[in-house]
Amino acid sequence: MQPIHLPGLVNPHDLSADRQFSMNLARGMEVLRAFTQADPMLGNREIADRTGLPKPTVSRLTYTLTLLGYLSRVEGLQKYRLGSGVLSLGYPLLVNMRVRQIARPFMEQLARETGCTVNLGMRDRTNVVYIDTCRVDQGNVYQPDIGSTRPLLSSAIGRALLLACPLEERQAILNRLRIEDPERFAAELRYWEADQSVFAEHGYCHSLGDWRKDIHALGAPIRQGPREEALALNCTLSTYRLGKKSLAKLAANQLREAVQQIEIASGFS
Repeated sequence: MQPIHLPGLVNPHDLSADRQFSMNLARGMEVLRAFTQADPMLGNREIADRTGLPKPTVSRLTYTLTLLGYLSRVEGLQKYRLGSGVLSLGYPLLVNMRVRQIARPFMEQLARETGCTVNLGMRDRTNVVYIDTCRVDQGNVYQPDIGSTRPLLSSAIGRALLLACPLEERQAILNRLRIEDPERFAAELRYWEADQSVFAEHGYCHSLGDWRKDIHALGAPIRQGPREEALALNCTLSTYRLGKKSLAKLAANQLREAVQQIEIASGFS
């Protein structure tokens, strides 16, 4: 039986014999993904170190991507940063996501009632990527925003997203996480195992500072049709704002209600 290749989980080197797979395109995309919020400017050597690509290959790719507008050269520093072409690529995806328009009023209500920052996320490779956010908690220094990412196993929204996936897809993601970083997987597996019981009893996942010790979060999967990508919703709050209160007592009911209303408005109830 042929393996099922889930988007973002394939290793390009495993597809070298696939005549339909463009290795050059894959390498170009890896160059773009080398840039992060923490490292917005990179030189060819740094990109080569991050991607594992030969430096001459990286030089050709950065030259091409710059001419196409996907990279901008930083004069005087021999470095590059992402260009406006990358932003233009993402906009049609966001604007055509109907669920963002559906979820927005319920996210705003949840944020208003609880004082939490509320985020809507989907999977990007082995992370959660936020596709919308209502930033209320100014104490959250980790800048949740559209396009920012969180790890799957150590975040409440990541574990909720795994629960939103079909069983076969969920297993494939967990296997990829195990192969990608065995040590980290072993350390974070306990969060996933514990939250399955929490979700079965309460209908949400709960992070008590698992990802960042000064941020608590609740996350819940959003049911979608079989052809729709898995989604999850979270609400997060800085621990100093919680004091002795429990985030579950503060926001669990409102989070479950928001998810239910989104599902109903999406036609899944």
